[in-house]
Amino acid sequence: MLCDFHIHSSFSDGRLSIPELIDLYGKRGFGAIAITDHLCEEYTFLGQTAQFFERTLTRKTFPKYLQILKEEAARAWDQYRMLVIPGYELTKNSLINSRSAHMVVLGVEHYISADQEVTDLLKQVRDLGGFSIAAHPVSTQQLEPQTYYLWSRREQLAKDFDAWEVASGRVLFKEVANSGLPLIANSDLHHPRQISSWKTQLTCARSREAIFHAIRRQQVDFVYYEGGLRENLMGFACDPLKITTA
Repeated sequence: MLCDFHIHSSFSDGRLSIPELIDLYGKRGFGAIAITDHLCEEYTFLGQTAQFFERTLTRKTFPKYLQILKEEAARAWDQYRMLVIPGYELTKNSLINSRSAHMVVLGVEHYISADQEVTDLLKQVRDLGGFSIAAHPVSTQQLEPQTYYLWSRREQLAKDFDAWEVASGRVLFKEVANSGLPLIANSDLHHPRQISSWKTQLTCARSREAIFHAIRRQQVDFVYYEGGLRENLMGFACDPLKITTA
């Protein structure tokens, strides 16, 4: 089952609507995805800027976002047998890379204000039965703002996250791969062309609970997906440089 758990729609800074994303992935045979639009801080300068330009979920748009997700999740299952997990990306941006942190939250249908300490946010996610991912915690190797806060505190935060992104889009993070932390690979898709990226591959039931369990137990493989081409990265946690072709 090919999966992607970090995808953005037009509710924040993605190019496609939620229905268009469902068809993009469903027609390609994906087994499970998560829509995870940005949920920025409400009271910081950058957070308010994101609100002004409609690049973030807000308290006002959140209920509509959840409703469309629910409707499209039902269609995705009926039409494609693809599981859609609700989510969002708690987004704490700063002009200084070392202070920025992005956290993907899966399976939580409550609005959580990002204007809190990271540990408090993660505790709320866990209390609500959600799944937390440290998003692109090291350099993405792109000319864009970086989010280093979580990685610089990985020893303190290791027990609080369920998984850390070992790949974001086309880039594989070797330092994360060799960290011993639980891993996950996602696209961080904003544009349709970004579907060509590293993905997580699972062998489990198509249910939220089974997927979370498999990732926590690291019963995962990582594959590079591009128009049907899959390069399988087997035994990645213990041998991150061993790449074979699926």
